[in-house]
Amino acid sequence: MPSKVLITGGAGFIGAHLARELLVAGYSVRILDNLDPQVHDSGAPPLHLDYEAELIVGDVTDGETVRAALADVEFVCHLAAAVGVGQSMYEIERYTRANDVGTAVLLEKLIESDVRRLLITSSMHIYGEGLVRGGNTLIEPAPRPLDQLRKANWELVSPEGEILQPVPTPESKGPSLHSIYALNKYTQEQMATIFGAAYSREVVTMRIFNVYGPYQALSNPYSGLMAIFGSRLLNGKPPLIFEDGLQRRDFVHVRDVARACRAALISPRAPGRAINIGSGESRSVLDVAQTLAKVMGREQIAPMITGKYRAGDVRHCFADISLAREVLGFVPRVAFETGLAELVEWLLEQNAVDRVESATEELSRRGLVA
Repeated sequence: MPSKVLITGGAGFIGAHLARELLVAGYSVRILDNLDPQVHDSGAPPLHLDYEAELIVGDVTDGETVRAALADVEFVCHLAAAVGVGQSMYEIERYTRANDVGTAVLLEKLIESDVRRLLITSSMHIYGEGLVRGGNTLIEPAPRPLDQLRKANWELVSPEGEILQPVPTPESKGPSLHSIYALNKYTQEQMATIFGAAYSREVVTMRIFNVYGPYQALSNPYSGLMAIFGSRLLNGKPPLIFEDGLQRRDFVHVRDVARACRAALISPRAPGRAINIGSGESRSVLDVAQTLAKVMGREQIAPMITGKYRAGDVRHCFADISLAREVLGFVPRVAFETGLAELVEWLLEQNAVDRVESATEELSRRGLVA
């Protein structure tokens, strides 16, 4: 019989692509997903979800549901999570329950199971600000002071006023937790690591950067940047950009992420490690918004640079993927231009409810945008 993999959150954006990747590779796939309406507007399984995957509709915080989902499973990919930096800053209980309590319930039920390897999906957000260089010195920067942000001085600077230059961030950089979501993901990492050591289970942590591609939830204002920008453009509205738009991120295609996750299930060198999964390239948020508009044929809709900042945001963070290359044999295959063209082809066939302005107003009302 083929090895069975449980994907928690497997009806979501990354999970659905991972399910397909594993099925094609010959695995048997079971999905546990609560079909959260914020992600799945209709509350029904998405049409693109592979029919060969077994779907259990239920919540990862429910112990009996998790126990049933783990039956006869050899590998677990834990993707179930509430995702969104801004929303995590005011829906603190929901995020902590979904992310930390959900992981705790899963780990408890894993004690009773024969699962051999657990894959934890973490996030670039645990790094806070990415690694920077000042002169010839590499620096792990502190959060930008609030009085600096209020003056719209966006760049990271040294005490002497020198602008610090962003460099790729390796896994050796220490955590700097700027949001409840970042804290959640770091807590998940630590819980899983402690569990693995205590029960002699193989645990691999994947720190995933900005993922894009078809099937991302377009009506969720806390989903990925590409989906948020795409939703705005589909509705004839400009993408909203915080600060000056020159903050840099690493955009990695969802199929590359799925391939990396599959590799992490079988790599003999992966257990016990936290591994960055990104493209290894950086782009400014403004450039991405402008390029997306151009490829969609909406270049006349210029991004709106708000000149404001959000609590929990960082200036620059992009991945050093040397460890993924070494341990997983991971090389990103989807070039940005190719992935963007594919995304736009899918976007232009979609309808999206734009909730970005209402989400931004909610953050502003709570003092989280200024």
